[in-house]
Amino acid sequence: MDPSFSAESAWKIFEELTVNAHQTQQQVLQEILTQNLHTEYLSQFLSLDSDREDFKTKVPVVEYEDIKPYIQRIANGEPSDILLAETVTALTRSSGTSAGQPKLIPFTDRELDRRAFGGCLRSSVVNKFVDGFEQGERMKLHLQFNRPEIMTPSGFRTRSILTSIFMSKYFETHESSLYTSPIATILCLDSKQSMYCQWLCGLVHRNEVVSVGSIFGSILVRGIKFLEDYWKELCSNIRTGQLSDWISDTGCRNALSMVLEKPNPELADTIEDICNAKSWEGIIKKLWPGTKYIDATVTGSMVQYVPMLEFYCGDLPLVSKCYASSECDLGINIKPLSNPCDTSYTFIPNMAYFEFLPMHEDSEEVRNKKEESELVDLVNVKPGRFYEPVVTTFTGLYRCKMGDILKATGYHNNAPQFQFVRRKGVFLSVDMEKTTEDELGEAVKQANLFIGRFRLHVVDYTGAVDISSIPGHYVLFWELKMEGSSHVPELNPGTIEQCCGIVEESLSLVYRVSRKGNGIGPLEIRVVKNGTFDELMDLFVSKGSSVSQYKTPRCIKLEEALKLLNYRVVGRYFSQQFPASTPLKW
Repeated sequence: MDPSFSAESAWKIFEELTVNAHQTQQQVLQEILTQNLHTEYLSQFLSLDSDREDFKTKVPVVEYEDIKPYIQRIANGEPSDILLAETVTALTRSSGTSAGQPKLIPFTDRELDRRAFGGCLRSSVVNKFVDGFEQGERMKLHLQFNRPEIMTPSGFRTRSILTSIFMSKYFETHESSLYTSPIATILCLDSKQSMYCQWLCGLVHRNEVVSVGSIFGSILVRGIKFLEDYWKELCSNIRTGQLSDWISDTGCRNALSMVLEKPNPELADTIEDICNAKSWEGIIKKLWPGTKYIDATVTGSMVQYVPMLEFYCGDLPLVSKCYASSECDLGINIKPLSNPCDTSYTFIPNMAYFEFLPMHEDSEEVRNKKEESELVDLVNVKPGRFYEPVVTTFTGLYRCKMGDILKATGYHNNAPQFQFVRRKGVFLSVDMEKTTEDELGEAVKQANLFIGRFRLHVVDYTGAVDISSIPGHYVLFWELKMEGSSHVPELNPGTIEQCCGIVEESLSLVYRVSRKGNGIGPLEIRVVKNGTFDELMDLFVSKGSSVSQYKTPRCIKLEEALKLLNYRVVGRYFSQQFPASTPLKW
């Protein structure tokens, strides 16, 4: 696959792939088997003359943990062909915040080509649907971050998938010139220095920027908060043409010396006038007037950041371009201007071999035992039903469950489209009640709508279970912000106690029954100091998570993280009454 495809040619290929989705999938599986039948892993189940049907009947459906020992052996120095035929050039690390510990996934040069094709495809969609995007200069202010490589005992580099892309020849040749941030500022390992320099470059190039974003909505919101704290210093740098002394990274300083070529007091005054406004509502469009859209994933657990992004970004469309993971690229959003809650991803048939495990809508159980043994092929999913994707990749994952729950919404040509529903797994559990991330997110959304009346917003949140007393109860840690202010908001205890009640009334019937029966204690909200969730991110990054891929974990079990959160609590509030029998909507 040629990674230098134009966006236009990528779209034509995508159309052909989706029209011929079944044939493409068969070819993908055949290629994977032809390459890898001799591997130690597959030879347990198949012989060298096995075909696609043998694969479906004899190779088991597994979790990542079942394949992990083989990857660990490769990391420790054994030949990579115990698992895959392609030469492994690195081991990529997943974020580790949506499913627990980071996963290690083999990475190859051909996988980089596949990711590059996915990037061309995403660009082609934007060109088709965002008016004027293809005209004139096309610079992107996209906050992206690096994290340190870790060497395995045998000398393999382990890094995030994004870092592998940033450090590739492909990115240097085809992508880097499209970004306001020089590659040195992206690869800087100090996330604070990197963030500062990326905003500075974006401000200098403000009239050339056509999109602003980051990989996740949460990272962009955090970045805008950073901008609120540092805009005066950034203006000073632009006015004088001198970078702040505390930026010590050599790569950043060298890169910025070419960006800050001379003092620009006129630009500094313009930015200062905009940022000095009483409210930062619509600030992104004001600072970057040529912006056509906001490029950030705001589906799934990121939905909670939509209200804050809409506040900062005004009427700019929020575009979730793709559904991708460390395992592989899966799908693209071919209707990028759709409302975030309506976003569906069309699966790309040549990225991997896809199967689907049918799931119940309201649980994580398969629909029946027969369907568990007979997974659904890509072209046979039924709109309206729920599935967990099971992937077989070119990089050594065979019939591996992804851990996501998707809802099939329709087809584009012969390729299915899915909405991301949630990650699998119980996030909070007390007594017989089990609350998922999706349910918790909806409950917090309802409370956030309520406090919006008082110009308050939930900046970020997470949950925990407190069983230090009987009965145990749920604890939500909230960081709050007052609209138009960067100071810690003054809180009315009654208002936050009402939020506790709204959250409870928005949870499941099982939860509400357990509360009334004293199986679960009153829900508690602990309000934390401003910046707490930045410190939480720093903690997880120090343990191997990527800044770019970081997602706030919605259930905290790590003792060190709980200590950090509890140390920064400024107020504790409890639900004052039993929840109503039906959920309330605000």
